[in-house]
Amino acid sequence: MNKTVFAITPPFTQLNTPYPATAYIKGFLNTKNISCFQADLGIEVILALFSKKGLIELFDFINSKTEVFSENSQRIIALQEDYIQTIDAVILFLQGKNPTLSHVICQENFLPEASRFAQLEDLEWAFGSMGMQDKAKHLATLYLEDISDLIMECVDPHFGFSRYAERLGRSANSFDELYEALQQDYSYIDKILVKILAERMAEIQPKLVVISVPFPGNLYSAFRIGQWVKQNYPTTKVAMGGGFANTELRSLSDARVFKFFDYVSLDDGEAPLEAILAPPAPDGGALLKRTFILQNSPIGGQGTVIYKNDSPLKDYKQSEVGTPDYSDLLLNKYISVIEIVNPMHRMWSDGRWNKLTMAHGCYWGKCTFCDISLDYIKIYEPIAANLLCDRMEEMIAQTGENGFHFVDEAAPPALMRALALEILRRKLTVTWWTNIRFEKSFSRDLCQLLKASGCIAVSGGLEVASDRLLELIQKGVTVAQVAQVTRNFTEAGIMVHAYLMYGFPTQTAQETIDSLEMVRQMFEIGTLQSGFWHQFAMTAHSPVGMYPEQFSVQRASDTIGTFANNDLVFSDPKGTDHEAFSYGLKKSLLNYMHGVCFEYPLQEWFDFKIPRTKVPKNYIENALLEDDDFMLKPTSKVVWLGKKPLVSYTNTTKKGQVFQTANLTFHDKKETFSIKLNQAQGDWLVEMLDKISVKNKKVYTFQEIKTDYEAAGFEDFELFFYNKPVNVLRNYGLLGL
Repeated sequence: MNKTVFAITPPFTQLNTPYPATAYIKGFLNTKNISCFQADLGIEVILALFSKKGLIELFDFINSKTEVFSENSQRIIALQEDYIQTIDAVILFLQGKNPTLSHVICQENFLPEASRFAQLEDLEWAFGSMGMQDKAKHLATLYLEDISDLIMECVDPHFGFSRYAERLGRSANSFDELYEALQQDYSYIDKILVKILAERMAEIQPKLVVISVPFPGNLYSAFRIGQWVKQNYPTTKVAMGGGFANTELRSLSDARVFKFFDYVSLDDGEAPLEAILAPPAPDGGALLKRTFILQNSPIGGQGTVIYKNDSPLKDYKQSEVGTPDYSDLLLNKYISVIEIVNPMHRMWSDGRWNKLTMAHGCYWGKCTFCDISLDYIKIYEPIAANLLCDRMEEMIAQTGENGFHFVDEAAPPALMRALALEILRRKLTVTWWTNIRFEKSFSRDLCQLLKASGCIAVSGGLEVASDRLLELIQKGVTVAQVAQVTRNFTEAGIMVHAYLMYGFPTQTAQETIDSLEMVRQMFEIGTLQSGFWHQFAMTAHSPVGMYPEQFSVQRASDTIGTFANNDLVFSDPKGTDHEAFSYGLKKSLLNYMHGVCFEYPLQEWFDFKIPRTKVPKNYIENALLEDDDFMLKPTSKVVWLGKKPLVSYTNTTKKGQVFQTANLTFHDKKETFSIKLNQAQGDWLVEMLDKISVKNKKVYTFQEIKTDYEAAGFEDFELFFYNKPVNVLRNYGLLGL
C-alpha cells in the first residue's frame, strides 16, 4: 500500500484518545487527493508492552539483570505470574470490551497489588460514591501504574504513560543532552517502537514521513523515529511540526537536528506540508513555507540552518482544510483510565473524544502570560456553525463516537451559541466540552442553551483570583464576574474547571492567600467543581517574556540557544517565594474538590507562617446576590426549547361578562405544567412558540416578536412578556440570548 505521506504521533500523549494533529493532516490531504496513512505509535507501543507476550518478555529481561532492586520492584517481580495472567483481561476491560471483569477487580483479590495501592485508603473517601465500573477502572489504573514504576526502576527511567523522556525535551536550550541520548543504544522501549515502525514503513513505503510533536514528552521518540527512517530509508524525507516546534524551535540553528529531519515547519501545517510535497521549482530549488532546512552542507561539514518562507502558497481558511479523518487509527483499542480524582483531568483520560476546533486562534488575544505574538493564537478565524455540525456528523459516522472535545484556545460565546442552536436544530445527540473565558456573555440562558445542546463541561482561566493581578494579566474579568458566570454554568448542570495560577510577577504572599480564600469560597458555595494550580512560567513569546520591565521582573539571560527557546528564567524582586506555596495550594484544592475541610483555617495547609486573608468570608456569596437581569435588548435572540403545548378553552364569567381563557399545558421530559391566558393572547403565544422553536432555522429577535405582537392588535408587549404566565416558561426553556 504505497502512500505519499505517513503521519505519525510519537509516544506518548494520551491512552484514551488519539491526539488530533495527524487526523487534521489526513483530512487536509484528502482535499488535495494526496494519499496518507496515519498512526499513533504511542498506543501501539503501550499495547505491545502491556500484553501477555509483552510482560513475559519484560520480566525475562528484568530477570536477566543482576542489580538489587527496591522492595516494591522485588514484590512485583515475585508476583510476575499474576501480572502475566491478568494483563490481557485488564486491557480488554479498560478498552470497554470486558465490562463484567469489574466484579472480580472490585473484590480486590484478582489484581496483584504493589505500592500504588497504598494510596487506596487515602482515596477511599474520595471514591466512596463511585460505581463499580469506575472503581474497577481506578484499581486497574493503579495496577498499570505499578508495572510502570517497575519499568522506570528496572528498565527505562524515562518511561511514562503520557510522556517519554520529557526532561530531555523540556526547555532544552541546547541540543547537546538530547543528541547525546540519541547516540546511545536503543532502550527497551525504543526497541518496541522501532519494531512497530519497521513493520509500518515496510507496509506503507511513504515518500514523506510527517511527525507531529505536540509536547516535550514526545520529542525524544520523534527524534528516534527520524533517526531510524534516515538510516533505513535514506531516500524518504522526514518532516517535523506540531506544538513543540511552534513554541520552542522558532530560533532553531543547530545543524545536528537535520541528521534526523529534512524539514522542521512552524505554525499551521497545511500550507507548509503542501509546499514540501510540491514539485521542485524550475531551478531545482524548493519553495517552502515557514520551514527550516539545512543548506549547502559541504562533504563532512555541518551546513547552515536556514528558514525558508518563499512559497507563494497562502494559508488555508478553516473552511478549506477538510474534516479531520480518523481512519487508520486503532480507535477501538484505546484504553480509558482513572488516574486521579480531579473531575476535569478524569475527562482527559477516560473515554474517547473526537477533537475539533471551533475557531483558529483566540478571540481575546490579550492575556499577558500567553504566547499571543504567535500566529496560532494571534490569527483569529471562527468556523461557521453549520460547517462545524457537518464535520461533527461526518466524524460520528466515521468513528461511531458522539463525544467531542473542542480544543480551542478559548471558544467564542457567540459561536458556541450558534453551534448549540445548530446542534438542536439538527437533533444531533452529542456530548461536548471546551475551554472558555469566564466572560459575562455567559448568561443564565446561554448556559441553559449550551446544556440542552449537549455541553457537559467547560474549563477556563480564573488564574490568580485577585482583581489587581487579573488586570495586570489583562484577563478582562473580575473575580465577582467569574463567580457569577461559574454559577450560571453550575446551575445549568455544566461542570466547571478553573485553571489557577500562582507566582505571577509582583504577586505577594498576601495575594496568594487571598486568591486561595476566593477559590475556597467558590468551591464551598458550589460554583466550581474542579481546578488545578499551575505555577507561572515566563515564555519567550508572551508580553511578560518580551517586555519583562513592564511587569517589574528581570530575565536571567537574553542569550538565544541553538535549539529550544521558550521557557525563560527570571527574577521577581517584588514577589515572594512562590515555590513554598505549591504543596499547600494543591493539598487544599484536593480537599475542596471533594467538599471537605472548608472550615479549616488557611494556615492549616502550610508549614510556615502565612498572612491572614483580607477577603471577607462572604465575598463570593455577596457577588452572587446580584440578579441576572432578564431585561432583553431589541436585538436579543429569543428561543423556545420546549414542545408545542396542548390547548383547551374555558369560559369564565366576571361581573356578567363572559371571558374565554386559553389553558396551555406543556409536557417536558420530567414534568407537566400549565399557564392560563386570555384566548387571543394564548392563541398568539402558541403560534409564536412554534415560530421561535429551536427546530427552525430562523431565529427571531425580541424586537421582531414585539412587532408581531403589536401587529396582532395587542398593546404593551413588555408587560405581557415579563408577566407571570410567560415568566413561568423561562424555567422550562424560553431563553433570551
